[in-house]
Amino acid sequence: MSRSIVRAMWMALYCAVFACPAAGAAPAKDTSYAVGIQNFAFVPKTLTVPIGTRVVWTNRDEEPHVVTSAGATFPSSKALDSGDSYTVTFSKPGTYTYYCSIHPMMVGTIIVQ
Repeated sequence: MSRSIVRAMWMALYCAVFACPAAGAAPAKDTSYAVGIQNFAFVPKTLTVPIGTRVVWTNRDEEPHVVTSAGATFPSSKALDSGDSYTVTFSKPGTYTYYCSIHPMMVGTIIVQ
């Protein structure tokens, strides 16, 4: 098989798994939003973002926290120590609720539009 055919096959597979922009579309901006973990709360508690956005949680508490998706719609973080961060890219619209599995009273929501 020629390289161009193999490359096209890999690109088709990639686009089947991950959202690819339409032909001729401008490349998406590298967009990140921050959620702080402080005083045993997610700040902001609710965040609305566009499709394709990376959300970065950073633990600012002295205690560890675990970002856990309610309904397993995205992978859970490892235990985040003070200063540690965890990132998820949201490629589909929807409402994603999450909580800290160590401190379940800590809840948050990401709304992807």
